[in-house]
Amino acid sequence: MGQGIVTVVGSYVTDLMSRTPHMPRVGETVLGGPFKMGPGGKGGNQAVAAARQGSMVYMVSKVGDDEFGVYARANFTKEHIITEYVFVNTEESTGAALIAVDDNGDNMIVVALGACGKLTASEVAQASGAIRISTVVLVQLETSTEAVVQTVAAAKNYGVPVILNPAPYHEFPREILKDITYITPNETEACSLTGVQVDNEEDALRAAKIMYDMGVPNVLITLGKKGCYFYNGGETGLLYSGFEVQAVDTTGAGDAFNGGLAYALAAGQELDDAIVYANAVAALSVTKVGTAPAMPTKEEVDAFLVERMR
Repeated sequence: MGQGIVTVVGSYVTDLMSRTPHMPRVGETVLGGPFKMGPGGKGGNQAVAAARQGSMVYMVSKVGDDEFGVYARANFTKEHIITEYVFVNTEESTGAALIAVDDNGDNMIVVALGACGKLTASEVAQASGAIRISTVVLVQLETSTEAVVQTVAAAKNYGVPVILNPAPYHEFPREILKDITYITPNETEACSLTGVQVDNEEDALRAAKIMYDMGVPNVLITLGKKGCYFYNGGETGLLYSGFEVQAVDTTGAGDAFNGGLAYALAAGQELDDAIVYANAVAALSVTKVGTAPAMPTKEEVDAFLVERMR
């Protein structure tokens, strides 16, 4: 079984994270800490998750001509991610995310996209060589809409399966959904896309059927620690239960799931196995602090699955 080639089109931002005993109220200053700076952004996190599983990963993004941009490229290189299509914008700063994590491991995040929000369709087109040879393409909504549309069009042109992680949710041209192979919203994003509030499996099925009718053949709604609800037509779907772990920081869990799923599919795993694998990557990621730095290695995931699947 090969490791496959994954192209991730999306965001890079530098994460600026502080612990806080509780989330500040309006006008309140809270003494928190410690503070950590690290690589992040949904695209960057997902690329690191896939690369640490062993995929060959191309990153398509944009950073500023600044210290955070230098840091971004150095980190991608350290993670063995190919940076040929990480473009530099001299007018916008590199994106940044301000993250507060409380004592329960819950988080609040403000993202300033900066340069990665200016990724153009023509720049994605320049990366068409990487998309053409990919086994799987992974894209989120944390970049420009034109970049997302161009990515889906290029992947369709080359017959490459696309995973769309519709996060953070905002309106996008829904006609692209008919060219998506897998969609991976969480409960909130599923609700934004379908109007169905997802509180249980019955809700998940209703929301999944709507997305399926929009043209997506494989719907995977991530449900946090409860796991992933999968639907691909028919009367009902299937809940793949999450793995119980001691959560330290839930930031980036969805990105871990998507990167793990992209790796598993690119490596030739059956979808059933790929979902279980992605659940394991997500579970392990929340046991460490941070986003990209918290992504587990393939060795850690394999050992975890051996232990938990006995």
